[in-house]
Amino acid sequence: MNSKLLLLLTLSLSLAACGQPDTPAPTTGTETSADLTAPAEAIEETAQTESERLNAWFDEKYEERLQFSPIEMTFLGRKERYGDIDDMSVAAEEAQLEWLLASVEELDAEFNYDDLNQEAQTSWDIWMYQADQAVRAAEFRYNGFVFDQMNGAQGFLPTFLISFHNVESVSDYEALVSRISQAGRAMNQLLDRAIEAADRGVIMPGFALDGVIEQSEKVITGAPFTEAGDDSDIWAHAKAQVANLVEAGQLEQPDADALLDSTQDALINDFAPAFQRVIDWAQAEQENVPEVSTGLVAQPNGAAFYDYLLSTYTTTDLTADEIHEIGLADVARLRGEMEQIKNEVGFDGTLQEFFVMLRETRDDERFYFPNTDEGRQGYIDEATAAIENIKSVLPDYFATLPQADLVVRRVEAFREQDGAAQHYYPGTPDGSRPGVYYAHLSDMTAMPKSELEVIAYHEGLPGHHMQISIAQELEDMPMFRTQAGFTVYSEGWGLYSEYLASEMPGTYEDPYSRFGRLTSEMWRAIRLVVDTGLHAKGWTEQEAVDYFQANSSVPLAAIRSEIRRYIVMPGQATSYKIGMNRILELRAEAREQLGEDFDIRGFHDAVLLGGAMPLHLLERRVDQWVSSVQNQQD
Repeated sequence: MNSKLLLLLTLSLSLAACGQPDTPAPTTGTETSADLTAPAEAIEETAQTESERLNAWFDEKYEERLQFSPIEMTFLGRKERYGDIDDMSVAAEEAQLEWLLASVEELDAEFNYDDLNQEAQTSWDIWMYQADQAVRAAEFRYNGFVFDQMNGAQGFLPTFLISFHNVESVSDYEALVSRISQAGRAMNQLLDRAIEAADRGVIMPGFALDGVIEQSEKVITGAPFTEAGDDSDIWAHAKAQVANLVEAGQLEQPDADALLDSTQDALINDFAPAFQRVIDWAQAEQENVPEVSTGLVAQPNGAAFYDYLLSTYTTTDLTADEIHEIGLADVARLRGEMEQIKNEVGFDGTLQEFFVMLRETRDDERFYFPNTDEGRQGYIDEATAAIENIKSVLPDYFATLPQADLVVRRVEAFREQDGAAQHYYPGTPDGSRPGVYYAHLSDMTAMPKSELEVIAYHEGLPGHHMQISIAQELEDMPMFRTQAGFTVYSEGWGLYSEYLASEMPGTYEDPYSRFGRLTSEMWRAIRLVVDTGLHAKGWTEQEAVDYFQANSSVPLAAIRSEIRRYIVMPGQATSYKIGMNRILELRAEAREQLGEDFDIRGFHDAVLLGGAMPLHLLERRVDQWVSSVQNQQD
């Protein structure tokens, strides 16, 4: 969320060199084998002791940090502060930053970097990197959009209350009622920030305002908010939870009725007014919308903000122009590979005509599911089958597998959008709640069959579910490392996973599915061109749509949704291809250095068993793995 300053962790920091203390020379006597080995053993013991002490310190600090976010606690499966919603105010954000900077001072004063082992040095570097990132983020506190059609609290908070606040007891339900009230407070705090940003000249595009209005209205439509219509989603959920408690014998009916009365009071008096206030603001703000949607070039301090976002999302010093050129080169390469498949299926026409055929032939069951409930279930069933197939071959490519389960679900109705991107929500570290791959299925003509497999591999296995679950399940690792988020790493892994799946048996057996994989990679290459075009080169929304359509078979509805995503989330879309490219480069470099000793399972362990990290630290980690393999062969 926009207010979660400490979760936006991605700027480069100069790192101290890895080293060990000098080995002391013996002072007297003849050098024996014990004399020669003792110093090295002492150094190793010192490093281990200091590293263990540092890990304990990190865990202590992580617990302190968690106190700022009851929401994050819930995502971790914990019930401390179960009735609270995060403080979304600027004052709270400043307090978090002050705490983080104090922790940096304490870290530097209490520990010696050179006395740490490699893993602990990486933890140190990530913590310092996060602090540097937080300082930079504060410079742009009022840039960007607090609410938008993709990520606003108007969608997140209801989803959180319905899908992630688990009710197992009466006290859990009472905590839910408390959170319903506090959700209203949080929405008001965020709206205050949005108003301040707008007063500073940060104007949302009309489509984003429309999305905020539509989603907010859906949340507070139906009982108990309106007389007409069915129960709202959140009221229906609340009633179902109370009914479950009654059925379980934890509540008598009079007490159940009293709880529902308190819920209704919280919804009507705290929750709904905050959503209505957001609706009213968004409607009034439409008067300020520019006629043509453009990127950050039209915003105050937009160029500096975009440079910061690129460094944040890629964890590199690549410029907008450099990223643009990388995108153009990848688009050209992928068009060549697409031409080959077009010829393989015997299509008589140009590649652009092939795009149009795939995009517009919506009544052909080879390409699309029916736009019916049966078609939607068919999509979920086939996505599940693709994931189950790949599970059987994962041990040949991974030494470490996730313990948490994975399920495929349709996005909840109140936040579902035609053609919107599929996404993944992590499960709990203990596996009690599975990871969820969510699909937008309101318009099946925006969900081509050719892309079903590749999306399942990206969001599920061996993609985000594997990467995030393994990180959460790491042992002997500071907790903050298991929960770290760096978009270039996680989305780079997701895109790499699409390619990796092509090397596994039983995948992409249909030429159209192989074309779908290329389409997905092309999608991310186009992002490099379009995102920088919008935010650094002054492209309009329509220019971006035209470029996307000229180089992809993606349905127009999905293209428009994607371009609007890039407009409200500047820089984020560049992380996928930059991350994938670097992982593939590191794999190729490791294979070249190790030759016959290269093991794909070992490489994947090197990439995954440290959790998410900036690319320069990932490169160092892979280099360390290569050196360890080489040393074993000596």
